[in-house]
Amino acid sequence: MMVLKLGGSVITEKERPETLDGESLERAADAIAAARADGLDDLIVVHGGGSFGHHNASEHGVSTTNGTHDASAILEIHGAMKTLNQFVLSRLVDRDVQAVPVHPFSTAHRDVEARLEFPTEQVETMLAEGFVPVLHGDVIAHSGAGATVVSGDELVAELARALAADRVGLCSTVPGVLDENDAVVDRISDFGSVASALGASEATDVTGGMAGKVRTLLDIDAEASIFGLDALRTFLDGSTPGTTID
Repeated sequence: MMVLKLGGSVITEKERPETLDGESLERAADAIAAARADGLDDLIVVHGGGSFGHHNASEHGVSTTNGTHDASAILEIHGAMKTLNQFVLSRLVDRDVQAVPVHPFSTAHRDVEARLEFPTEQVETMLAEGFVPVLHGDVIAHSGAGATVVSGDELVAELARALAADRVGLCSTVPGVLDENDAVVDRISDFGSVASALGASEATDVTGGMAGKVRTLLDIDAEASIFGLDALRTFLDGSTPGTTID
């Protein structure tokens, strides 16, 4: 069981609103298709919002903690993510990967304590039937707050826990978590060891940047890797490129 996150900054041009990075998405789809052809079975793909979701969420002041009761804002954020999701799905299906969508807006919510409630039985059934579920960061109903953002990283962690994933991978625009000297940190076992090196994302990001990713991955049992696009196929083949988080 493998959960793979394609970072929004990898598959979009994050500084330009709603702009796809077609070349990078094609490379990612090629790597996934090749790994599937070589026998990779239970794979779940999650992708970030990039210049689609993050731009629209930022425009409306919506984040993982700040909500909205404006249906128009919700439709714009969710609509942008569905558009990006369709781009990802089409590239995978074009390569004979049996990819199907799961839209968190219709399945997940946060309770009054802001805990994420996300049933995963539908994802488990899709896997059993030979599909590759493709989820994405989204806006979801939030009790007492209208609707807030659920990040792709949150979904990755929830899926890893609920489905007892063996491996988790986050494909990023950098080759791993970088220290103060821009060298890749080989392994992270506690946040304090890298806290000083982790700053905010340079592009618009309403979900916490690299620091948020590391914190989220430290909270799951499965071994996780953060790596660049060049190492995606290596990860899918079973290696642990980039930074290992355990």
